[in-house]
Amino acid sequence: MSAVSLERGKAAPVAVWVWAAGLIALAVIAPFFFYPVFLMKALCMALFACAFNLLLGYAGLLSFGHAAFFGSASYIAAHAAKMWGLTPELAILAGVTVAAALGFVFGSLAIRRQGIYFAMVTLALEDGIQAVPRGYLFGIIDLNQTMVMYYFVLAVFLFGFGLIVRAIYSPFGQVLKAIRENEPRAISLGYRTEQYKLLAFVLSAALAGLAGSTKALVFQFASLTDVDWTMSGEVVLMTLVGGIGTILGPVVGAFLLTTMENYLAQAGSYVTTIEGAIFVLCVLTFREGIVGVVAPYAMGRRARPEPPPEEVQVEEHDVEKLRQAAGEGG
Repeated sequence: MSAVSLERGKAAPVAVWVWAAGLIALAVIAPFFFYPVFLMKALCMALFACAFNLLLGYAGLLSFGHAAFFGSASYIAAHAAKMWGLTPELAILAGVTVAAALGFVFGSLAIRRQGIYFAMVTLALEDGIQAVPRGYLFGIIDLNQTMVMYYFVLAVFLFGFGLIVRAIYSPFGQVLKAIRENEPRAISLGYRTEQYKLLAFVLSAALAGLAGSTKALVFQFASLTDVDWTMSGEVVLMTLVGGIGTILGPVVGAFLLTTMENYLAQAGSYVTTIEGAIFVLCVLTFREGIVGVVAPYAMGRRARPEPPPEEVQVEEHDVEKLRQAAGEGG
């Protein structure tokens, strides 16, 4: 397995959770130092990138149309909150359900082909929904307060991130890795690989929908830009820059690109050019992604090949004793 994976060795899950605990602590105090709306957008995009990484990094399935799940869930959640008057949790659940359903339909078609896994789908939606109400969570918690909304988004991200980590280290995740590395061998071992890939596709789509639904409530707006092909390209870029097949790579990539978009907004159309240049630079210098290169050093070690097992040295007098024991036994 490549060194980009943080799950190498038995102690890797502990290291992942230690790093995650540190990042959670930073996330709790972050809104006191940074603009909360910027952080909420970064968390939504980080969850979106993690969902995509589950599909590409661990199942080996490349989706060039993942924005369809993100954008459709965003639109459904906005419509449910504004037109149907649903509470935030029900609106988000509606968006996730639609995204999962789309994932099942498109995944059923995609996994039957090799090479092309997803085709972009044009959705007949309106131009957008504005003035989406944030409402009251469970009818009690007012999400119109910025700080309250931030911690709600953080809780949603942690839920999705925890679910992904749990799936990766479960037997289901191990089978996905086996399919990614050698699908014919996995089939020969008796695994129904199409069912595993379909489940991964649906789970990834649902989590992407969770990110899109939450984003719609954060900005109180949903538009067709969320299903545009550029959004799919953006999530691919986030994952590649952060590190494919790493736990924290998509999070780092999402925060990096969101920061660039925020602080380079004055550059206008040149933002895309700058992002492209950084992407090329990362590909040339960080072939395993930022986290894939930095993580082994941060953990105090570089992955090294395991030494061959030591040969057992048997002394001559030990051999003689064995022969005598064998003679007595006979």
